[in-house]
Formats: sequence, C-alpha cells, structure tokens
Amino acid sequence: MKNTLLMVTEASYSLNFLVYIQNIFLNQGQTRDDLKFPYIPIKYGFREDFEMQYRELWGEISKRISEQRLDDVHIFMEDKHVFYHRLFVEQDDTLHAFNEIYKSFEVWWTSFAGRFSVECSVDEKGQKIYAELSNFLLEKKVKPQKELNISIIYDECLLADLKPTPYFAILSVNDCILNYKKIIQKLELSIY
Repeated sequence: MKNTLLMVTEASYSLNFLVYIQNIFLNQGQTRDDLKFPYIPIKYGFREDFEMQYRELWGEISKRISEQRLDDVHIFMEDKHVFYHRLFVEQDDTLHAFNEIYKSFEVWWTSFAGRFSVECSVDEKGQKIYAELSNFLLEKKVKPQKELNISIIYDECLLADLKPTPYFAILSVNDCILNYKKIIQKLELSIY
C-alpha cells in the first residue's frame, strides 16, 4: 500500500477575522496583562448576546469552509457584513467602527505580518503532521476518502468549539507548536 494522503493547510480569512473580532471583544473586559492582539483602546458596540451569536456564526462559517474551502474567500470578501449584523449593535457609529476594524484586519492580513506569517509559522510542523498522519494511515492500512483540510488561525478561539470533523480541522498556531502530539491524535480521529 502506498501513501495517498492529500492534506491542504491554509490560513482562513474568515475564521481569522472572527478571532480578530473575538480578541477585540475580549480586550474590552481584560486587564493590561491579559490583552490579546489586536489591542484597540476603543469601546465597541457589541451585541449583548455576542458570545452566543459568535458561537453560532463560527459554527456556520466553519461548516461552509469544511464543505467547500473556497467559500472562505467569498465569505470574507463579499459577505463581510454578516459579521457586523450578527455581532454588533446596528447603529451608524457601530457600522463605521466595524468598517474600521475590517480595514485594520485587511491591512494586517495582507501584509507579511499577517497571513504569510501565520502560514509560515506552522510550515515545519505541518510537514511533521503530514508525515505522522501518513505513517498512521499506512500502518492501519487506511486509504483516505478525500483530502484533509486544515484551517490555521493566528490565536486561540476561546468562544467556540474547535472539534475536528471528518477531513476538516481548525488549528491555532499555538496548538501546532505547543500541543503538537494532541492535535495529531485529533486529526487521526478525523480521518480514521
């Protein structure tokens, strides 16, 4: 039996934008020692049910990406206001603030410090993940049914669940680097 595992690892626009918004939300109630990137010292008009809406939106977007990973760019580029309507109080000043957050994310994400750095930071671990999963499948004599898609996020998602689903997983840079062995086990379960 030969290795037939196909694995795609890329940083998700939409999921990283959600983490970016999550961190702005969490920073509004944090002390100086617990702040997360990006720190923006402005109070935003988030919905009272932000955490519930966030979990639901995270679930919907990650499901869409798991079913059709190319949807990610579409969500980010064309449906950006779904984030605003679901997470922010809808007022003129919050729409302006949301557009500023969106622009701030877009500038960071398209720079070398954004998407490129996120993907490069897990490149070496991604190769090790691939090798270990390939060996596991060969050992178990399992032929993957389709490619394994892994979406990388720059920071932990603290407000939603990141359970892998069949042939799809969302991993933070932190998980890839510090929790390497645990994620291998999770990924094995999503394929096997």
